[in-house]
Amino acid sequence: MATKKSSIDPKHYNRHAIQPIDFIMKNKLSYCVGNVIKYVVRHKYKNGLEDLLKARQYIDFLIKEWEDNEKQK
Repeated sequence: MATKKSSIDPKHYNRHAIQPIDFIMKNKLSYCVGNVIKYVVRHKYKNGLEDLLKARQYIDFLIKEWEDNEKQK
């Protein structure tokens, strides 16, 4: 379990060895990818299906971006 304390340290994030924010920032992930990770990691401990649906929305944004980029090639 993570022991780091900050204003972004609620129980639904600190149950894992690596906090989502640390993983996201160290890997320089985009906003959308970061949100997918955040919502999937916390869904069991916070908002359940609502968080999974939010993650899916960000995945849909990423798919649209990918498709748009492929069309431009």
